[in-house]
Amino acid sequence: MKLDPDDPRPPYLQVATQLRAAILTRKFVPGEKLPSGPELAKTFGVARQTVQQAIRELREEGLIVSRQGSGVFVREKTARPVGLRPHIEEAFKRPEVFIDFAGFSGETLHGAVQEALDSIRAGRLTPERISIRLLLPDTDRPWSLPCRADSGQDEPLFRQRAEKITSRHAQAIVDSVHELRDLGLVAQATAQVRISGEPPRFKMYVINKEEAFFGYYAVAEHTVALGGAPVTMFDLMGKDTELFHFALSDGPDSTSAQFVQQSSAWFDALWDNVAREVA
Repeated sequence: MKLDPDDPRPPYLQVATQLRAAILTRKFVPGEKLPSGPELAKTFGVARQTVQQAIRELREEGLIVSRQGSGVFVREKTARPVGLRPHIEEAFKRPEVFIDFAGFSGETLHGAVQEALDSIRAGRLTPERISIRLLLPDTDRPWSLPCRADSGQDEPLFRQRAEKITSRHAQAIVDSVHELRDLGLVAQATAQVRISGEPPRFKMYVINKEEAFFGYYAVAEHTVALGGAPVTMFDLMGKDTELFHFALSDGPDSTSAQFVQQSSAWFDALWDNVAREVA
């Protein structure tokens, strides 16, 4: 394990990326103890502080846990909360990448795919096909949630605000993916956005029809400036969403595999029959 001198990322991110890949490909299995900080520093040829920063990244992603006096361990399979980003990065290492998202906005997805798309531009990743679909709420229709905290009613000004945020992130994904296609860096690359109904109370990602990530939005009071005045809303807080991971690799008869299959079928049904393209 050595760092790439041509990689512009900070050393701690390179170390985190290699350790993440080792965990996701089960070179380090669930429950296994990672090498000590000094051992990792020697392996990668970096300072101990760099290793500590990398470990902190993986801990925040939910891939590892620290046990006082014992060391750092790969999170057990039964502890399911995980970070999305490392799985997105792994998906982009394959020849074909299919990502479906349903949720309130595409903000988290935008952040998760950006590094992978930048790596394609730099020639570090070379997928042959990319397909990203975003299923987002219809901001032209009244919502029951988010809603005003004082009356429980829909707030049109909030929907307008949400539309700007959602459009910004969704359009950034679309533009970035199509740019890769236009530059000839990816043979086939599409990113599409469709809208349907109210915001879901959850967010869901399906990657290559092999993995699914699901989590409930936290509902909390949130004061925002609307029309020049503060308005308290019951809002859907995406940054507080804890994602749970399901995979076909858990076995064809497992609940996890069935969840992936049903999630993919649910998404396809809404996409094909109910959702409509953005004007």
